Amino acid sequence: TMKITSLVFVILLGASVFSLVFRGLGGERIVEDVLTNMPGGEGAAIFVVMLVMFLLGFFLDTFEIIFIMVPITAPVLLGFEGVDAIWLGVMFGVNLQTSFLTPPFGFSLFYLRGVAPRSVSTGAIYRGIVPFVALQCLCLWILWETPSLATWLPRWVYAEGPALEGTIDLIGEEGEDSLIP
Repeated sequence: TMKITSLVFVILLGASVFSLVFRGLGGERIVEDVLTNMPGGEGAAIFVVMLVMFLLGFFLDTFEIIFIMVPITAPVLLGFEGVDAIWLGVMFGVNLQTSFLTPPFGFSLFYLRGVAPRSVSTGAIYRGIVPFVALQCLCLWILWETPSLATWLPRWVYAEGPALEGTIDLIGEEGEDSLIP
Protein backbone atom coordinates (compact mmCIF):
# COMPACT_ATOMS: atom_id res chain seq x y z
CA THR A 1 0.00 0.00 0.00
CA MET A 2 2.93 2.33 0.56
CA LYS A 3 3.96 1.90 -3.06
CA ILE A 4 0.46 2.70 -4.33
CA THR A 5 0.13 5.70 -2.02
CA SER A 6 3.45 7.10 -3.17
CA LEU A 7 2.40 6.53 -6.79
CA VAL A 8 -0.78 8.55 -6.23
CA PHE A 9 1.20 11.38 -4.65
CA VAL A 10 3.69 11.39 -7.55
CA ILE A 11 0.75 11.66 -9.96
CA LEU A 12 -0.71 14.48 -7.87
CA LEU A 13 2.64 16.27 -7.78
CA GLY A 14 3.12 15.89 -11.53
CA ALA A 15 -0.40 17.11 -12.27
CA SER A 16 0.10 20.10 -9.95
CA VAL A 17 3.36 21.02 -11.66
CA PHE A 18 1.74 20.64 -15.07
CA SER A 19 -1.19 22.81 -14.01
CA LEU A 20 1.13 25.47 -12.57
CA VAL A 21 3.23 25.62 -15.75
CA PHE A 22 0.11 25.52 -17.94
CA ARG A 23 -1.43 28.45 -16.08
CA GLY A 24 1.87 30.33 -15.97
CA LEU A 25 2.18 30.14 -19.75
CA GLY A 26 -1.37 31.41 -20.27
CA GLY A 27 -2.88 28.08 -21.23
CA GLU A 28 -5.90 28.58 -18.98
CA ARG A 29 -6.79 31.79 -20.84
CA ILE A 30 -6.46 29.99 -24.19
CA VAL A 31 -8.76 27.18 -23.03
CA GLU A 32 -11.26 29.75 -21.77
CA ASP A 33 -11.19 31.62 -25.09
CA VAL A 34 -11.62 28.39 -27.08
CA LEU A 35 -14.52 27.15 -24.95
CA THR A 36 -16.38 30.47 -24.73
CA ASN A 37 -16.05 31.21 -28.45
CA MET A 38 -16.87 27.71 -29.67
CA PRO A 39 -19.43 27.43 -32.47
CA GLY A 40 -22.54 25.90 -30.99
CA GLY A 41 -22.29 27.82 -27.75
CA GLU A 42 -22.16 26.48 -24.24
CA GLY A 43 -23.61 23.07 -25.09
CA ALA A 44 -20.91 22.46 -27.67
CA ALA A 45 -18.21 23.49 -25.19
CA ILE A 46 -19.49 21.04 -22.58
CA PHE A 47 -19.78 18.32 -25.22
CA VAL A 48 -16.18 18.89 -26.38
CA VAL A 49 -14.87 18.73 -22.79
CA MET A 50 -16.81 15.50 -22.21
CA LEU A 51 -15.49 14.06 -25.48
CA VAL A 52 -11.89 14.95 -24.59
CA MET A 53 -12.33 13.39 -21.13
CA PHE A 54 -13.77 10.26 -22.73
CA LEU A 55 -10.87 9.97 -25.18
CA LEU A 56 -8.29 10.66 -22.45
CA GLY A 57 -9.87 7.78 -20.51
CA PHE A 58 -8.44 5.41 -23.11
CA PHE A 59 -4.88 6.37 -22.17
CA LEU A 60 -4.88 7.99 -18.71
CA ASP A 61 -6.05 6.98 -15.28
CA THR A 62 -9.12 8.65 -13.77
CA PHE A 63 -7.09 10.54 -11.16
CA GLU A 64 -4.74 11.95 -13.77
CA ILE A 65 -7.68 13.23 -15.79
CA ILE A 66 -9.27 14.75 -12.69
CA PHE A 67 -6.06 16.47 -11.60
CA ILE A 68 -5.36 17.87 -15.07
CA MET A 69 -8.71 18.50 -16.80
CA VAL A 70 -11.03 19.58 -14.00
CA PRO A 71 -9.01 22.59 -12.72
CA ILE A 72 -8.60 23.86 -16.28
CA THR A 73 -12.10 23.32 -17.69
CA ALA A 74 -14.52 23.36 -14.72
CA PRO A 75 -14.17 27.09 -13.90
CA VAL A 76 -14.95 27.98 -17.51
CA LEU A 77 -17.90 25.59 -17.75
CA LEU A 78 -19.33 26.71 -14.41
CA GLY A 79 -19.16 30.29 -15.64
CA PHE A 80 -21.72 29.47 -18.34
CA GLU A 81 -25.28 30.47 -17.58
CA GLY A 82 -27.41 27.60 -16.34
CA VAL A 83 -24.60 25.09 -15.72
CA ASP A 84 -25.12 23.51 -12.32
CA ALA A 85 -22.01 22.44 -10.39
CA ILE A 86 -23.64 19.25 -9.12
CA TRP A 87 -24.79 18.25 -12.60
CA LEU A 88 -21.35 18.96 -14.07
CA GLY A 89 -19.65 16.92 -11.33
CA VAL A 90 -21.97 13.98 -11.92
CA MET A 91 -21.39 14.21 -15.67
CA PHE A 92 -17.62 14.21 -15.07
CA GLY A 93 -17.95 11.22 -12.74
CA VAL A 94 -20.08 9.12 -15.09
CA ASN A 95 -17.79 10.01 -17.98
CA LEU A 96 -14.68 9.06 -16.02
CA GLN A 97 -16.18 5.70 -15.06
CA THR A 98 -15.67 4.64 -18.65
CA SER A 99 -11.90 4.98 -18.24
CA PHE A 100 -12.03 1.84 -16.11
CA LEU A 101 -13.56 -0.04 -19.02
CA THR A 102 -11.87 1.29 -22.13
CA PRO A 103 -8.82 -0.40 -23.64
CA PRO A 104 -5.88 -0.36 -23.67
CA PHE A 105 -5.47 0.84 -20.05
CA GLY A 106 -8.84 0.08 -18.44
CA PHE A 107 -8.14 -1.25 -14.96
CA SER A 108 -11.27 -3.41 -14.96
CA LEU A 109 -9.96 -5.13 -18.08
CA PHE A 110 -6.70 -5.96 -16.33
CA TYR A 111 -8.57 -7.32 -13.31
CA LEU A 112 -10.79 -9.43 -15.54
CA ARG A 113 -7.79 -10.70 -17.51
CA GLY A 114 -6.24 -11.81 -14.22
CA VAL A 115 -9.23 -13.93 -13.17
CA ALA A 116 -10.48 -15.12 -16.56
CA PRO A 117 -9.50 -18.57 -17.75
CA ARG A 118 -6.78 -18.81 -20.38
CA SER A 119 -9.40 -19.87 -22.92
CA VAL A 120 -10.86 -16.33 -22.84
CA SER A 121 -8.76 -14.10 -25.06
CA THR A 122 -7.94 -10.47 -24.35
CA GLY A 123 -9.71 -9.57 -27.60
CA ALA A 124 -12.87 -11.26 -26.33
CA ILE A 125 -12.66 -9.23 -23.13
CA TYR A 126 -12.22 -6.02 -25.13
CA ARG A 127 -15.21 -6.89 -27.32
CA GLY A 128 -17.24 -7.79 -24.23
CA ILE A 129 -16.98 -4.31 -22.72
CA VAL A 130 -18.55 -2.57 -25.73
CA PRO A 131 -22.14 -2.88 -24.42
CA PHE A 132 -21.08 -1.54 -21.02
CA VAL A 133 -19.33 1.47 -22.55
CA ALA A 134 -22.46 2.02 -24.65
CA LEU A 135 -24.54 1.95 -21.44
CA GLN A 136 -22.24 4.55 -19.89
CA CYS A 137 -22.68 6.75 -22.97
CA LEU A 138 -26.45 6.24 -22.78
CA CYS A 139 -26.37 7.32 -19.12
CA LEU A 140 -24.42 10.43 -20.10
CA TRP A 141 -26.99 11.25 -22.77
CA ILE A 142 -29.88 10.75 -20.31
CA LEU A 143 -28.17 13.03 -17.77
CA TRP A 144 -27.54 15.57 -20.53
CA GLU A 145 -31.22 15.59 -21.46
CA THR A 146 -32.59 15.52 -17.89
CA PRO A 147 -30.15 17.26 -15.52
CA SER A 148 -32.67 17.01 -12.69
CA LEU A 149 -31.78 13.31 -12.35
CA ALA A 150 -28.40 14.39 -10.99
CA THR A 151 -29.56 17.35 -8.92
CA TRP A 152 -32.86 16.42 -7.26
CA LEU A 153 -31.43 14.40 -4.37
CA PRO A 154 -28.75 16.89 -3.27
CA ARG A 155 -31.28 19.72 -3.56
CA TRP A 156 -33.77 17.77 -1.48
CA VAL A 157 -31.23 16.76 1.17
CA TYR A 158 -29.66 20.20 1.53
CA ALA A 159 -32.83 22.27 1.05
CA GLU A 160 -33.63 25.07 3.46
CA GLY A 161 -36.79 23.96 5.24
CA PRO A 162 -39.06 21.19 3.99
CA ALA A 163 -38.15 20.53 0.38
CA LEU A 164 -41.35 18.68 -0.50
CA GLU A 165 -44.93 19.34 0.46
CA GLY A 166 -46.04 17.05 3.23
CA THR A 167 -42.58 16.26 4.59
CA ILE A 168 -42.18 15.89 8.32
CA ASP A 169 -39.84 18.22 10.19
CA LEU A 170 -38.05 15.84 12.56
CA ILE A 171 -36.27 18.58 14.51
CA GLY A 172 -39.31 20.73 15.25
CA GLU A 173 -39.82 24.41 15.90
CA GLU A 174 -37.18 24.63 18.65
CA GLY A 175 -34.35 23.83 16.24
CA GLU A 176 -31.27 21.64 16.68
CA ASP A 177 -30.43 23.15 20.09
CA SER A 178 -33.47 21.40 21.57
CA LEU A 179 -31.83 18.06 20.80
CA ILE A 180 -28.92 18.72 23.14
CA PRO A 181 -29.72 17.74 26.78
